[in-house]
Amino acid sequence: MIDKSYVDKLTARLSVIESELADPSTAANQRRYQALLVEHSNLGDLNAKAKKYFGLLKDQEDSRSMRSAPDSDAELKEMAQAEIELNGSQPWEIQVHNPKFYGRVLSDASLGLGESYVEGWWDCAALDEFINRVLQARLDEKVRNNTRYLYHTLRAKLFNRQSRGRAYQVGVQHYDLGNDLYRAMLDKRLNYTCGYWRTAQNLDDAQEAKLDLVCRKIGLKPGMQVLELGCGWGSFAKYAAEKYGVSVLGVTVSREQVALGMELCRGLPVELRLQDYREVQGQYDAVISIGVIEHVGPHNYPVYMQVVDRCLKPGGIGFVHTIGSNISLTSGEPWTDRYIFPNGVLPSLRNLAAAMEHRFVLEDLHNIGPHYDPTLMAWYANFERAWPDLKEKYGERFFRMWRYYLLSSAGGFRSRHQQLWQMVFTRIGTPQPECRFV
Repeated sequence: MIDKSYVDKLTARLSVIESELADPSTAANQRRYQALLVEHSNLGDLNAKAKKYFGLLKDQEDSRSMRSAPDSDAELKEMAQAEIELNGSQPWEIQVHNPKFYGRVLSDASLGLGESYVEGWWDCAALDEFINRVLQARLDEKVRNNTRYLYHTLRAKLFNRQSRGRAYQVGVQHYDLGNDLYRAMLDKRLNYTCGYWRTAQNLDDAQEAKLDLVCRKIGLKPGMQVLELGCGWGSFAKYAAEKYGVSVLGVTVSREQVALGMELCRGLPVELRLQDYREVQGQYDAVISIGVIEHVGPHNYPVYMQVVDRCLKPGGIGFVHTIGSNISLTSGEPWTDRYIFPNGVLPSLRNLAAAMEHRFVLEDLHNIGPHYDPTLMAWYANFERAWPDLKEKYGERFFRMWRYYLLSSAGGFRSRHQQLWQMVFTRIGTPQPECRFV
């Protein structure tokens, strides 16, 4: 395994190189970056490590369970402490179908875990609980420092993967997959963010409660003008216009969201545009985002706050609803980045607070992270129920990929590995608004 101090030294070297690069996109600097990776690519024989941990990787019926692994291997002992047994009888215990699984996970960590599931190398009845237990035991940290992870991290640190040129990639790859999929999976208003389950008994009620909570936190009154950065299918815009009598401009990088959203918002003072958040102009009483900061990226958090500052009227209010990480990151989770949300990175409180400095006062911070677990489980139940009508279009491989995405995400929130923050903020000097609601 790569020693943490080794990675720290590389990161320090990279920071020096990065400060010297006027334009990291030039061919010369690309070659310099690749040379750095090659120079540090000899990070150990992962095949040998796989053999050490898992014997000779015999056929499935002969492969050993986690409980029978040597006590000298710390990673295996900790997996046993998480009460996970390979090919065990509990619903959260995985059933391995391909003996190459072990080496692949040691080699590629979370990327290998997700890819091998999609390819049918293993199964798990309660995949969400398996991920919860893995993360609770912090087993992801034991195999994270591998060559491909290092490459991914260094690339994200050096290059702005959420630039304007890349902004629409997630729209094409994820949000434009098909409105039939999202209509089957989401609530009736098409909210694709965490619901609020404090008193709700079902997904529709939880999402409406979330929308109303946002409206109350930003103090909506009839006639106000609201800018929504990352509007989805217009669920907030429609609700706020109908219930609170405001007008809303929403921007998104998804053509499919704009097309369906404008149809759903017909007759209301709502405009949805296909536009990058950095291009928006105008002045608004409130500038909000519900689930877009995850696509902004570390290089651009200050830029996002500059846009909010530019577009807020005097005395206006800002609001962010975002998934958050317990630690500051430079890159996204590799499997999710490759197959679900390209270029996505979860922010930390430190990231967002630093971006707000000298501009905004944080008025309220509300963590509703535990509410995302039931939201994701409800989405999965809807998806599974609708699959007979979807499978001809999307196929079995997509089913496994989407199942892994939804259930592993639920496990991430159940383990408290991820959070969901709602943040209310105003410009320095603005009287404190009434914004603390539950």
